[in-house]
Amino acid sequence: MDRKTYTAELASLRELRTGITAAEKQVAAAQKELDKLTAQRARRVAGLAGYEGAKADAVAKASGLSVGDVVRIAPLLDPTPAAVRAVKTDDRAAAATPAPVEAPKAEPVAEPVSAVAPALTRPAAVPEQPAPAAPPAPAPPVAAAPATPTAPVAPVAPAAVGPRALPTLPEGPAGARFEAATTGLASKRPNFTQQARSTVFLDAATGDLAVRDRVVRLDLGTRTPGEILDAVLATAPGTERIYITTGAPWHDGAERYSTLKDAVAAWLNTPSERWTTAVGSGRDKLAGHFVHQRQPVGRYAPAAAPDSGTTEIRSMGEWFDPDGADVVTCRQAFTLLWQALRRHWDDAVLMGSPSQTGRDLWSRTVPTTGKWAGGYPVLSEELRGLLHATGGQGRTELILPPRVPDRLPALVEYDRTFAYAKHLWKSPVGTPRRITAQAFAAMTEQEQTKALMSCSHWNVRVTVPPGWNHVGLLPAPVTGDRAWIYPSEPGATFTTWAGGAEVHLALSNHIAPWRIEVLDGLLFEDGKPLDEWGKRLKSAWADLTSLSRAHADERQRTAAYLASRAVRSVLLFGLGGFAQRPRLVSGTTPVGEALPAGVEILGQDETVVTWQRQAGFSRDPYAHPEWAAYVWSGARAALLDMKYRQGKEVIGHAGALHAKPGTVVYFGTDGIALTERQPWPYRGEPGDYLLKGHLTGPVEHPTTQEQYLTLRGLGRAELTHTGADQ
Repeated sequence: MDRKTYTAELASLRELRTGITAAEKQVAAAQKELDKLTAQRARRVAGLAGYEGAKADAVAKASGLSVGDVVRIAPLLDPTPAAVRAVKTDDRAAAATPAPVEAPKAEPVAEPVSAVAPALTRPAAVPEQPAPAAPPAPAPPVAAAPATPTAPVAPVAPAAVGPRALPTLPEGPAGARFEAATTGLASKRPNFTQQARSTVFLDAATGDLAVRDRVVRLDLGTRTPGEILDAVLATAPGTERIYITTGAPWHDGAERYSTLKDAVAAWLNTPSERWTTAVGSGRDKLAGHFVHQRQPVGRYAPAAAPDSGTTEIRSMGEWFDPDGADVVTCRQAFTLLWQALRRHWDDAVLMGSPSQTGRDLWSRTVPTTGKWAGGYPVLSEELRGLLHATGGQGRTELILPPRVPDRLPALVEYDRTFAYAKHLWKSPVGTPRRITAQAFAAMTEQEQTKALMSCSHWNVRVTVPPGWNHVGLLPAPVTGDRAWIYPSEPGATFTTWAGGAEVHLALSNHIAPWRIEVLDGLLFEDGKPLDEWGKRLKSAWADLTSLSRAHADERQRTAAYLASRAVRSVLLFGLGGFAQRPRLVSGTTPVGEALPAGVEILGQDETVVTWQRQAGFSRDPYAHPEWAAYVWSGARAALLDMKYRQGKEVIGHAGALHAKPGTVVYFGTDGIALTERQPWPYRGEPGDYLLKGHLTGPVEHPTTQEQYLTLRGLGRAELTHTGADQ
């Protein structure tokens, strides 16, 4: 090709680009119109189900849908006989597998190939921390079959707990899917600006409504959704979002229902002549209500114009606990939150939930230059399923006697301030590289150490060293209410998956290294996809925290404090949104009518059956469970050992491993409770341990989590009364 031809081809390519852009706009406009028409069709199909003589095949023919599609929209039209449907549902439930990964096979008699990770050296503990009475002996070789821990570490019934097999990486072509991304799916920076919604704040107990710069007292009648919407829209026409600050009308008459979720579902679906359930449009099509015991979301549209605008009824508790704050203070908290975020995002908009807001704000930090300017790839569905099955969130564990005293000398609670914000500086990016046991064994010790300290996820066999007398370090999978326990009995052996941060800590802790045998692993590239997002949120949080302490007006101080809690929720739930777990869809069906296929019945009353069902993974461009799993792993490790740094120098340690053996009573996601105070400095920075409660003993050891939470409340009240002395 000569230069003249090259120049001509470039000109032709520009013309083609212009044509493609025009075609894309036409497709987008057509898609928007298609979504609108499809939503209208779905609503009309659902409306036809109200006619007693309606038939699914007739509706399908008229609508251009299949009978299956009609039944999914209007379950009442399901022509399947009830007996046959029940048998099919049972068969499907028996055959269903929750995660899209190969089911693990029973371990063979021959021990799987593994490579023992080296014990990693680290500086000695800071001087004020206790040293073990005697150095434990090296761990013996592991037995061929994992041993089940002999003592429970969580308050669950022994009969309900047993070993739970985790999925493993398959060999051959199937295994290659665990090192791949989903084709054509990536997290990209949006090319549009979110639109703000008209929002009001309602005290459902008093009827006080904060709208713009005034407060109005409303008559809410019996506080049904329809009556609330009528009262609010009459006073503030055009309202699109109503936050209930206190009063929780969805709990009215809860004593009549077998579960709180039943009561909430019944309230959300209270019949109204003027309002109907909104099914949305576009990506939100068929969204409907979200049934949650304490933070439900009701979505409603006028019955006379169901395709017009939607009004949501939501709980203020999604963002923060108002703790008695009035509607004016709550509205001011939202104003301060928006102002704090706008200092870091020119296009910041507060969306319906902190999760949605967090994800939207993150998307506006996707780089426009460099390797990831085209967006971060979304992992294959198989790999996401593996991470969901093997990467737990927070550690929740009540440690029982005899590992702690029957009567506690005190109960002292420490909470890590804005904990997850400390662990966003590094995260896995791209697709991982599989590290088999053979490949790990072939590495030098330096390469092994680097791999364990990188963004990674490991399938390991773990042995607790002889003489170990402290808390467990790594999670072991079990059945029952608690999906994970933390074995600590010397010699206990188990197989699990764990993040690199936790595996590294088990090998490098200052008490005694654990024996870790690497069976398989996934090694990612180290990146910073969350770093900029985290820095901006930490800055907004710091600004609001300072304002909550320094402002002269008490209402403004309270509003700033609540806004700082909302920033925490944006980060916490935004991070959880990346996990993108398989969706749960809930709904209700009149008693006696056909239920949708594959549902789990949650409860029923005289009129409706409340159910939920798994809807699998959505094709979500912001699904990154690898980010959430890595941050959660780092946070769990920091509950055991957190470093205080001055520049690059480590000047101190905090965490459970730096307390005396037998003093740790409880782990609760980002906090721990002990029997004595610790010399851990508090600087007000993310991750620091804040003294949150102190209950003077002796205290009877709680035997359940509910009992512990009661004692925790008493400890917080006592510390508030006596004054904190960190």
